[in-house]
Amino acid sequence: MQKFYLVPILFLLVLWGVDSHSQTVAVATNMKPAFEEIYQGFKQSHPESIRIVYGSSGNLATQIRQGAPFHLFIAADEVYPLRLYQDGKALSQGVVYAIGHLVLLLNVKGDTKSSDPLDPTASLLKSTSKISIANPELAPYGAAAVRYLKTHKLWDLAKDRLVFGENISIATMYVSSGAVDVGFTSLSLAQSSEVAKTSRYINLDGKDTLISQRMVLIKGAPKVVMSLYDYLQSPAAKSILIKHGYSTP
Repeated sequence: MQKFYLVPILFLLVLWGVDSHSQTVAVATNMKPAFEEIYQGFKQSHPESIRIVYGSSGNLATQIRQGAPFHLFIAADEVYPLRLYQDGKALSQGVVYAIGHLVLLLNVKGDTKSSDPLDPTASLLKSTSKISIANPELAPYGAAAVRYLKTHKLWDLAKDRLVFGENISIATMYVSSGAVDVGFTSLSLAQSSEVAKTSRYINLDGKDTLISQRMVLIKGAPKVVMSLYDYLQSPAAKSILIKHGYSTP
């Protein structure tokens, strides 16, 4: 498979300079719009400062495994949190807090158009030279995109056209900026106000487009982070998740 990479924006995180006693939460990038709104509600009753770090689930899990001072891991799938539990890093197996949805994102100014109303996804992929997905080795939504392509017998069509973003936010930015006309992303990011200005999305069928997202508390988590973990399972948080395109357990 020939891989094409676009240079991503560099996010410099001086993780090892973070005070080991600070309260830090690691959040998968697909969750950013929903989490920011949830966190605003949480802060009304918990004004303590919490550091939030966004990234791909794979990168965040690796940093936790290597000793990064994170106390809660809000992932974009179940695999990475459960591995941390198996490695003895997490307090428990955690909980599935949301079900994400994989969608196909189109830049509205692009020339890509579907010529087959019965199979619009295949038609759109055929008509574009580049297809944006998140790095499947690090990002669950990228892995889900690969599974979708293989399950629907579109892999051979798409594999040499793939452009990989380090995480799902960067892969989404490639489409919303017009650098790429078509890509796979999460429904939550596709619905976000910034992306919706330049892009539209197509819902995809199949169980392989649904992604169970799990969170785990890391050993040594302070009380306020444990309270945030509980708040993310509250009716208030669930209503925000639903508004942002997630299903809830």
